Amino acid sequence: MDIESLRRDTPGCAHKAHLNNAGAALMSRRTLDAVTSHLELEATIGGYEAAAAAQDRIEHTYDALARLLGADRDEIAVTENATRAWDMAFYALRFAPGDRILTARAEYASNAIAFLQTAHRYGVSVETVPDDEHGQLSVEALRSMMDERVRLIAVTHVPTQGGLVNPAAEIGKVAREFDVTYLLDACQSVGQLPVDVAEIGCDLLTATGRKFLRGPRGTGFLYSSRRLTERLEPPFLDLHAATWTGPESYEVRPDARRFETWETFYAGKIGLGVAVDAALELGLDAIERRVTALAARLREGLAALPGVHVHDQGLRRSAIVSFTVDGHDSPDVAALLRSRDVNVSVSWATSAQWDLGARGLPTVVRASVHYYNTEDELSRLLDALPRPKA
Repeated sequence: MDIESLRRDTPGCAHKAHLNNAGAALMSRRTLDAVTSHLELEATIGGYEAAAAAQDRIEHTYDALARLLGADRDEIAVTENATRAWDMAFYALRFAPGDRILTARAEYASNAIAFLQTAHRYGVSVETVPDDEHGQLSVEALRSMMDERVRLIAVTHVPTQGGLVNPAAEIGKVAREFDVTYLLDACQSVGQLPVDVAEIGCDLLTATGRKFLRGPRGTGFLYSSRRLTERLEPPFLDLHAATWTGPESYEVRPDARRFETWETFYAGKIGLGVAVDAALELGLDAIERRVTALAARLREGLAALPGVHVHDQGLRRSAIVSFTVDGHDSPDVAALLRSRDVNVSVSWATSAQWDLGARGLPTVVRASVHYYNTEDELSRLLDALPRPKA
């Protein structure tokens, strides 16, 4: 990679050491121009007219996402965010009393809340699979928990609160062995790691544009396998997702766009396609090598500092680095870094009760690197940290 060229094409690199890519990565000039040019077109000729004029660019986004995930374009839906994509998939599933949902301890709050709501409504059992010795979901334990009552395996690939990468493909093998639906939340993994739905073996996958894909906010997407889509009716429909065929009848469209709604952020959808193109051009293998090397360097630097504790788990680790500083609340550490033009964020136990809460970590500082970051920026973070307090 030509890092200097990539940084020149990223306006935000001139102002901050942006180490909050797990929150929202910096858009490239190329993606920014795609979004703003369409907004200008809407302002000039009208929103409906602009969408018609840009139809090829809009449709290209489905092709780009399909290529990114190793899917077919009719298996892709583009939504306003990853949460809506995940909810549309999850709430399309049908549960009955006694059904079991198996998930991971590091599951994200929004997903866990949906599980619990479904448990309260339908008498479903929500069970967390134990971790293995590396802190990732134990595939052996998952297999031992499988029976005829398991209706769903739902796992977050890369949890929001740390560097863990769950063994998605190994989980997929268990799901296929027992013919159980497998929903993968890939919000933090798509864009920093190669993600191939055929290799992973998931039936449903959701992700966002704003994180490691470097796309605009207000964009998300869903992969729904062709074999499953026709059996799922989304929790709500509109005239885009279905056709009103008679006074008392309707027909749901046959492809994954049944999970979309008619109104959408067209400028964002176009920008998402441009961002996906850029990631594919760089290559996801190259991106993974770059970001994992930077994250490993940051972990080493943090671990060498007295009173600083790195909390990442997993045999395989991602671009996300979580840590605490003795005697300092994580929000205060993040605020101090921000005052010194280093962007990080904070993960709270309320976003990961089964993980951070269980480990007695009310908060952690979350630094997340991307390929346009540099070792100098990592040093800026390390040098800006407060001294630990007893």
